[in-house]
Amino acid sequence: MTPPIVQACLASPAVTALLGAGADMRLYSFGEAPDAVAKPYAVWQLVNGSPENYLAGRPDADGFTLQVDVYGTTGTAVRQVRDAIRDVIELRANVTRWGGEGRDPTTKNYRTSFDVDWIVQR
Repeated sequence: MTPPIVQACLASPAVTALLGAGADMRLYSFGEAPDAVAKPYAVWQLVNGSPENYLAGRPDADGFTLQVDVYGTTGTAVRQVRDAIRDVIELRANVTRWGGEGRDPTTKNYRTSFDVDWIVQR
């Protein structure tokens, strides 16, 4: 029941060039990254979901809405990561919302976000 966002990003040379590969990829679930992680990095979290229910039988797919947030030290860096993740996700799911862009007043990190609707076969 986990959307395959990490697997999709690991298969993308554009994403791995920006976020690293394998166990070192800086794409984290539950909307949280480790302390002092290298930038840029991205986090994702499940914000909504439901099974594809039928009148008879068990659902064979689950629908998810994910929020993806990208953080970095420059606006250019976060937009590059956003676009690379977007490009790989759009082949498998639908981007449904472009979130805001901003800069944290304390850390001075830049941030951009977007939402994805993903249907995953069980």
